[in-house]
Amino acid sequence: MTRDTRQRRAIRSVFADADGPLGPQEVLDLAQHDVPGIGLATVYRTIKLMLEDQELSAVELPGEPSRYEPASRAQHHHHFFKCEDCGRVFEIQGCGVADPDSLTPPEFSVNRHELVLYGTCNRENCQHRSN
Repeated sequence: MTRDTRQRRAIRSVFADADGPLGPQEVLDLAQHDVPGIGLATVYRTIKLMLEDQELSAVELPGEPSRYEPASRAQHHHHFFKCEDCGRVFEIQGCGVADPDSLTPPEFSVNRHELVLYGTCNRENCQHRSN
């Protein structure tokens, strides 16, 4: 059993409050609001422990380093939206691919699918840059 430190509680809270998967630097930036002295090495160690304890799941986006989300979210099928301005990734509720087998050539069978949408998020800074 690992110790429940202030840093680990802050990191767990960051993941619980996030609206999408986070990279280590994003976790650090958000956790520093509660624990100003927290370091990136602590974030990486805590992510590793949370993965081992199956509290987190890795999210792989094409051409990107791993991001992480609570394992409870990973249990249900979902997709992601990545803002091309700020780099944040958001979870999309539900699935817009009603019948994935209809997208394949005849006699092909889809076992699973992943979808990442790319665009501009609703943050003010991102919206102004895209206009």
